[in-house]
Amino acid sequence: MPYRATLPHPIAVLAAFVAAVVIGAGCGSDPAGGRATEAATRTDELQVVTTVAPITSIVANIGGDKVAVTGLVPEGTNSHTFEPVPSDAKVLAEADVIFINGLKLEEPTRELAEANKKDATPIVELGPMTIPESDYIYDFSFPEEEGKPNPHLWTNPPMARRYAEIAAGELAKADPANAGYYQGNYERFGAKIDELDRAMRTSFDTIPRENRRLITYHDAYAYFGQEYGWDIIGAIQVSDFEDPTAREVAQLIDQVEAAGVPAIFGSEVFPSPVLEQIGREAGVEYVDVLRDDDLPGEPGEPDHSWLGLMRFDFITMTEAMGGDARALAAVRVASVAPDEASYPQ
Repeated sequence: MPYRATLPHPIAVLAAFVAAVVIGAGCGSDPAGGRATEAATRTDELQVVTTVAPITSIVANIGGDKVAVTGLVPEGTNSHTFEPVPSDAKVLAEADVIFINGLKLEEPTRELAEANKKDATPIVELGPMTIPESDYIYDFSFPEEEGKPNPHLWTNPPMARRYAEIAAGELAKADPANAGYYQGNYERFGAKIDELDRAMRTSFDTIPRENRRLITYHDAYAYFGQEYGWDIIGAIQVSDFEDPTAREVAQLIDQVEAAGVPAIFGSEVFPSPVLEQIGREAGVEYVDVLRDDDLPGEPGEPDHSWLGLMRFDFITMTEAMGGDARALAAVRVASVAPDEASYPQ
């Protein structure tokens, strides 16, 4: 079993914090200074709240102009450690449907939602509705003994397709009059995911098999690797936590050298001097532009979407590993319905 040197990222669920948020929301305080997470003002539409940006984008594609979608987790934030602010309690209290990833990704937000939502408002946990517990992946970052499976299902397009299917069904339950609209958007969005999937397989086939191995800044590609035949050989958790020991870094350098991969991958959002050092000492390219939940571009731009994120990451991987990414580059990035969601920055 390959060595996996990652840094822990425990999700702090603080009961005292949740209580303070509920109290603060009740008296109208906002110590966050009015961060842009206030609920959409379009009262004639279904009010939907989401967490991380990829989920926000998927739900927005399905809901289109029939829903007002408000994301809560700012892009570029460590979603594993993100704690909502008091103003988020009001957003959650006004929601008709709340979508979260689940699998212990955003526990403080789930706790806040349970404390503030309307009785009839469902909290839809997409991850557990997508795969059975027997298919959960545990690894160094997400050890089974802590009960925290790897939550990054959305980097595997077939699983993201299931997220979209769930979203269509849940929106139809909340808004039966527009069920056909949501189903139609799901079918069109599903077709685009299928196109992406075919392009990925075509592009990956051009990469030498021995190069389809990943060492990354974060264990965000476990389900992707399982689906597309990539080996996940290591990850360094990029965060404010303690750096790996010199011995762990040396072991990872040995692993990279033994694997013979041409590149290792860092994050544009969370720069990693450790990965840069590993790449330098192992004599491989360090590509520091991958992202797992921070969408490219700016809100309102076509690339600022789940589809744009996936195409960007997989083109980056393909080219760095010596493959031909033209099939992926040919995938047209466009929403199937108007995306007017609120994406906190």
